[in-house]
Amino acid sequence: MLSMTGYGMYALERDGREMTVEIKTVNHRFLDLNIKTPRGFACLEEPVRKAISAALRRGHTDVTVIYRNKREDSVVVEADAALALQYRAALLQLLETLQLPDQALPDLTYFGSLPNVFRETPAQDDLEAVTSLLRDTLEGALQSVLSMRAHEGEALRRDLSSHVDALERLVQQMEPLANEAPAQYREQLTARIAQLNIELDPDRLAQEVALFADKTAVDEELSRLTSHIAQARALFNSNEPSGKKLDFLIQEMNRECNTVASKSASLALTDLAMSAKNEVEKLREQIQNVE
Repeated sequence: MLSMTGYGMYALERDGREMTVEIKTVNHRFLDLNIKTPRGFACLEEPVRKAISAALRRGHTDVTVIYRNKREDSVVVEADAALALQYRAALLQLLETLQLPDQALPDLTYFGSLPNVFRETPAQDDLEAVTSLLRDTLEGALQSVLSMRAHEGEALRRDLSSHVDALERLVQQMEPLANEAPAQYREQLTARIAQLNIELDPDRLAQEVALFADKTAVDEELSRLTSHIAQARALFNSNEPSGKKLDFLIQEMNRECNTVASKSASLALTDLAMSAKNEVEKLREQIQNVE
């Protein structure tokens, strides 16, 4: 069982290139990806999407890719000669206006310090090398987030199992109460008739009890609840994503508990049904975290 809550980060440096991948996941009905790649590397988004989709089934997932090229050839420096000539022409005009000697004209170092004479642009990077680095870094980040999701998932499994155990105990307590209801109704009806000093045909009494038993019978609901509990335990230990199946199963459990409560002929059985419904609600809340 995997939780949908997880975090992983992995950094890798190779041949002067440094890559960091950060992955955050939280609850979501489906796999919802939000990928941020470095400027100029939008082409990296697709391999990230494929890798994440292969590893995760559900959850809102934020992926941030940070890349830094520290190689000596990572930047190209170019001089804008035309701009430098314009600066020189302006300086010569200033020299003439101020009647200064040509020796006052600044040297080349000065021109290099003027705005925009030199400009730096990123060199064309080796896309194959960057993609390979991304693949390995992403794998490390995914292993980290999956490890956390597995750890959280084990805690979820234990908690869910405890609620299912409690639900099973409640079902076991409901069964004898449900089975005793017709006999108790017969006794109550017989005593009431005796108090009223009314003669009632035994067949009519049996018919009334049979109608009551049919109206208040919850053996099918309890049987389905027992089956749902067994299915839930199987899903808790499944190697496949089980969140959606469990969510459906919990809805069915809730329906059965509501039916038992509505058919209940005793306060004790109603109390047990409401307690069972409470356990199902706790299960529902926790299952929202299961992948």
